[in-house]
Amino acid sequence: MFHNLLYMAMFLLSVSTLVALYRLIKGATASDRILALDAMSYNIIGIVTILSIALNTQNYLDVILLIGILAFLGTVALCKYVERGVVIEHERDN
Repeated sequence: MFHNLLYMAMFLLSVSTLVALYRLIKGATASDRILALDAMSYNIIGIVTILSIALNTQNYLDVILLIGILAFLGTVALCKYVERGVVIEHERDN
């Protein structure tokens, strides 16, 4: 019974990921696309977490942490690019 609930949660997170993918492709603004990418990454974290629970292993915890860090850094970089037009600013002394 517990495994059925886990697989149902994985299925619902997969559907949510597909909806976010649609929003990523058809998003009206860059902000919508950034939020959709962020939602997709956190849905993938949820799927991997549920998979780790279902398989009764801790081997995926490093993957979850890595995806979370990359999602955060990607969101910050994309927001900075949308706001300023560059990700890394180079100040030159002339």
